[in-house]
Amino acid sequence: MRGKRVIPVLAGLAGLAASGGAHAIAWYFQTPASRMAQDIDMLHQYVMWLIIVIFIGVFGFMFWACYAHRKSIGHKAEEFHENTTVEILWTLIPAIILVVIAWPVTKVVIAQKDTTAADITVKVTGYQWKWGYDYLKGEGEGIRFVSTISTPRDQIEGSAPKGEHYLLEVDNEMVVPVGKKIRVITTAADVVHSWWIPAFGAKQDAIPGFLRDTWFRPEQIGTFRGQCTELCGKEHGFMPIVVRVVSQDDYSKWVGQQEKASAAAGDRPGEMRGAQELVARGEAK
Repeated sequence: MRGKRVIPVLAGLAGLAASGGAHAIAWYFQTPASRMAQDIDMLHQYVMWLIIVIFIGVFGFMFWACYAHRKSIGHKAEEFHENTTVEILWTLIPAIILVVIAWPVTKVVIAQKDTTAADITVKVTGYQWKWGYDYLKGEGEGIRFVSTISTPRDQIEGSAPKGEHYLLEVDNEMVVPVGKKIRVITTAADVVHSWWIPAFGAKQDAIPGFLRDTWFRPEQIGTFRGQCTELCGKEHGFMPIVVRVVSQDDYSKWVGQQEKASAAAGDRPGEMRGAQELVARGEAK
């Protein structure tokens, strides 16, 4: 009896260990840095464990049925045409499972779409192959710049050792304050791109001629990296996204520095700045 009790306990502990250590696996999700990313991560684990239980239950019953009713022990196959009870069960049980999955999923999806009451609104434009950032509303309004990959060319061509953040480093980072709701409006000037920061659970396609939006609320100070997740051309792998989350005081200082830099350079209001200047708005190649 003790052995039978120990097995479920060990299985439970193994499940908790796998759940807690999942982020240490290279191919798993990034460690969440926002409540939305945490919800997505928990939802993923919830559904995965649910389908594992279903898999074990269904295949376990199937294997037992094959073993216990095998011909070698003299079992004869039953002959029947219909079984109303079985048909009701195999319709009702999957319906219940779908509801159990759909309820938490619906809440997360609805929360993902709620971009209201944002503290800062940033328009993100995808170009081949760089990102344009335009702070439209909130502190920092009017700041504009282009963010381009800064990985040295010799690393890309394989003539030098690759750095820690190979292909995930830029000249101008998107800077936001911690704890603030950031609305991101996406569009593109040429082809379809996709703005994605896994640690924030924020992902939205950038489509030419359309405005789409998403949001995130970072809960940790630090630097977070993502990349364009659309096959947007030959330089698709060279279109990284870097968001630096800072304290409110540091963010205010950054805004002041950006405004002073614009004034010193004689930039016109709303003019886009960056390491690689746009020849014309929305026409960089």
